[in-house]
Amino acid sequence: MSPSGQRTDPAGDNIRAIVDLERKALASSHWTERVSDAISAFAGSLWFVLSHVVLFTCWGAWNGLAPGELRFDPYPYGLLTFVVSLEGVLIATFVLIKQNRMSAQSDQRDRLNLQVDLLAEQEMTLMLRMLRRISERLGIEPEGHDTARAAKLSEETNVYELVQTLERELPDRGPTERNGS
Repeated sequence: MSPSGQRTDPAGDNIRAIVDLERKALASSHWTERVSDAISAFAGSLWFVLSHVVLFTCWGAWNGLAPGELRFDPYPYGLLTFVVSLEGVLIATFVLIKQNRMSAQSDQRDRLNLQVDLLAEQEMTLMLRMLRRISERLGIEPEGHDTARAAKLSEETNVYELVQTLERELPDRGPTERNGS
């Protein structure tokens, strides 16, 4: 901050705010979410793939080349099929858990972004009105088509009206997408 107490680095302040929000979200996450994240992260890594290649190769080599009495899962590897299927179900579940949480975070960020956008729009409308009054007092006339445009932009934005217009004007998305299902 500067000596007058005003912030001098808006981008840095924003970065610190975002980092703070992310840290708070991480700190408030339940231990089960952190475990799910760790499993999903490992399942999506090259180490996971490499470890499976090594494991499956060893499994197949052992059960194909070892003496008969030492083979625990002879071809067609029924036990391996069961283990891989079970692992697939569990990994898919962990990935879905992580996706659901990421979707909830995204929704929260979208709501925050919408709030900030609406506030910015309200601030800009107020500033436009103030600029119009200043221009009128100074006797500065807007140029040609700018008068009507400035008047329109100085009006309050009706968000509900915008949504209705978008729904009317956008191509039909079908009833399931329109209802959110």
